Amino acid sequence: MIPERLELMGILPDNIVVHLIVLGICFLVLSKAADLLVDGAVSIAYHLKVPKMVIGVVLVGFATTAPEFTVSLLSAIRGFPEIALGNAVGSVIVDDALALALGIVVAPKVMHVEKRSLRRFGIVLLGVDFLAFGLSLNGTLSRLEGLVLVLLLAVYLVWIVIIEKKEHRAVESEDVEAHLKTGSLAIQFLRFGAGVAGIVLASEFLIDSAVFIAAYFGASKAVIGLTVVAIGTSIPEIVTCIVAARKGHGDLAFGDIIGADILNVLWIIGTAALANPIVVSRSIILFAFPWMIGVVALMLLLARWGYVLQRWKGYLLMSVYFVYLAMTLLRYYV
Repeated sequence: MIPERLELMGILPDNIVVHLIVLGICFLVLSKAADLLVDGAVSIAYHLKVPKMVIGVVLVGFATTAPEFTVSLLSAIRGFPEIALGNAVGSVIVDDALALALGIVVAPKVMHVEKRSLRRFGIVLLGVDFLAFGLSLNGTLSRLEGLVLVLLLAVYLVWIVIIEKKEHRAVESEDVEAHLKTGSLAIQFLRFGAGVAGIVLASEFLIDSAVFIAAYFGASKAVIGLTVVAIGTSIPEIVTCIVAARKGHGDLAFGDIIGADILNVLWIIGTAALANPIVVSRSIILFAFPWMIGVVALMLLLARWGYVLQRWKGYLLMSVYFVYLAMTLLRYYV
């Protein structure tokens, strides 16, 4: 049986050997593309004199959630609401408990979190999570409710522009001059764009292979949406977080995670519901959303604790993800 993901994309043949080879190639491409994305994003932040966390929340957040957007939108249009919603909600859990955790663990030093941005964006993140949970409690996200989420995204983006123009905080860093000498702002956007293109393209092939292998071994739609597709579409966040953290740009990595989480709810779920009302069983809603909110709350609490993210916090988040993964498999595996 060809899994739904392959029906949607139709890129790779039904051969496990081919999919395994593709996985290896994709990881190589992802690592190189992530270098370009991170370096370009940091240089853009320095050129525009905007905090790296804000660049992470907006610019990098939009770029790295492109696979989630594509998968959820196509799944909704083609009548696979469990994959559409499960992918978005599962991606938030993967971002916070796996991508960020890996970034924290591999970082050469503790990851510092900007206080002001955490307070602002953290409140927004929790607010939109609770809103989406409330809207979906009846098992349906209508087009009107999807429109509400998308309109809130527009308000959110305008708000970011207003507060940044109002404050226009200076960016202080020991390697600002080095980044400014690497090329003009246009060159940095080209580097960033090349990194995004490489990550998105490699992720598409990687997701196809991962879903094929999971379906081959009998995983159900709920498992594919909440775990395999969620992890696969979160590969951009995972590799970006790891590369940014290893380069010492923890604030960019953290900003990417916060931004991706907000976009997963407002942009991805909202657009998917606009395309086709999402109808999912109440049992899935009552399982997935509380897990998402709990993981987000834990991540924000750990970030707020001293405004630093040490390795033990990364290991704690990772352990929570594995508990979630085990419970998902026990609950939905067929």
